[in-house]
Amino acid sequence: METKDHTDAVEAYSRLFRLDGRKAVVVGAGSGIGRESALALAAHGATVVCADRDLTAATESASMGPGLVPYALDVLDGEAVARAAEGASEPSDVLVFTAATNVRKSLLDYTAEEFERVVALNLRASFDLVRAFGRGMAERGGGSIIGFSSIRAVAVEPGQGVYAATKAGLVQMLRTAAAELGPSGVRVNTVAPGVVDTPLTAQIRSVPEWSEAYASKSALGRWSRPDELAGAVVYLASDASSFVTGSQLFVDGGWTAIDGRFTPPS
Repeated sequence: METKDHTDAVEAYSRLFRLDGRKAVVVGAGSGIGRESALALAAHGATVVCADRDLTAATESASMGPGLVPYALDVLDGEAVARAAEGASEPSDVLVFTAATNVRKSLLDYTAEEFERVVALNLRASFDLVRAFGRGMAERGGGSIIGFSSIRAVAVEPGQGVYAATKAGLVQMLRTAAAELGPSGVRVNTVAPGVVDTPLTAQIRSVPEWSEAYASKSALGRWSRPDELAGAVVYLASDASSFVTGSQLFVDGGWTAIDGRFTPPS
């Protein structure tokens, strides 16, 4: 009997990261981290809706493998978000959202329009997504919501104050969602990347000195690739993280573990 139980446990562990029979919606799947997240979820058995404002980009992502379906979605349109959640032929088990924007300016130079633009996409759209998809998950008694915060949620940098504020706000909002939806079986977590080579960071990457300065800040001494965030998404979407909620998972190459750098004299 003990041998049988052990065999059953091993078999269960072998399926720990599998997502067969589950439906995931990835918002921002047209490029970067969103695209890699969609591909990774599909590779583990999920049917994945690749949602993006740019339908051409979403379609390109969906063409990269089986189980991927493109969907045009502008998350700044709250009614469109509600329709996406309510009008799906199959309920969503997993929601991942990566869409974000940044305006690099000091606070004193920010305009009200720029402030509203960053807050609208980074925070208000996230609020709409969590409410729209979280409601259905709570009614069905389960689901996993995964938002993308940033190292800027805990470590600020001059010129990124509004971006940092939205990411810190997102963490607290999703922690609250974890507390409120937990009794209904819904888990809510955030992934916090460090510096990732994506369209959002192209401005930095285009300046060699700036790019190298960012790379040298982490323990691993380099920028991450978008695909290096995909494992965290699969983990948080799967039963491997069945008792993980209200957490922020840092995938930052050790950036937030380091306070300064010292090279001993030779």
